[in-house]
Amino acid sequence: MPASATGHVRLEIWGYREKLKARGIAQAGGTGTNMPENTFDIVSKIDLQEVTNAIQQALKEIHTRFDLKDSKSNIELEGKDAIVLHSIDEFKLKAVNDVLQAKLVKRGVPLKGLTYAAVESSLGGAAKQRITMQQGIPIEKAREIVKTIKNSKKKVQASIQGDLVRVSGKDRDSLQEVIALLRQQDFGIDMQFTNYRSN
Repeated sequence: MPASATGHVRLEIWGYREKLKARGIAQAGGTGTNMPENTFDIVSKIDLQEVTNAIQQALKEIHTRFDLKDSKSNIELEGKDAIVLHSIDEFKLKAVNDVLQAKLVKRGVPLKGLTYAAVESSLGGAAKQRITMQQGIPIEKAREIVKTIKNSKKKVQASIQGDLVRVSGKDRDSLQEVIALLRQQDFGIDMQFTNYRSN
């Protein structure tokens, strides 16, 4: 067979093997079986639309409440990961925050996903405070989650994928056990279990 023909056949075989890998089909003579696995993602996200709705509802209450309507209070959404509170003084600022938190809880936004910076006061007494919203799992927390899963000795694999943790395994029950285990832990962040894929 000419060398060019041999090369063409090799390319076809290589392409066929790559297709098999992409489909998760084990090659004959391979090690073990590449059965499709069940997976889910552990994420920490705050729904910005619900935050926006909560801010609008909070402002409506603040601007009509007798003790706050003249307090020059405001709540602003800053980008995709922060909220800024403004008021005439720290006392009124706290009241504004109480209103906002109540609306956030009502909209299903987890308060555990909020981090408060120190209150900033101006010379005139006006106060403001920045609240950072957790969007994604910090790397150190992701490592804690992976370590907890590995120490559980469950027959699953956990890996950090950017700002989320992906868990995979052939046994669906093991995945459910991992979710139950993680819900019992406190990693200092709000977690959601999403993108469940079953074989």
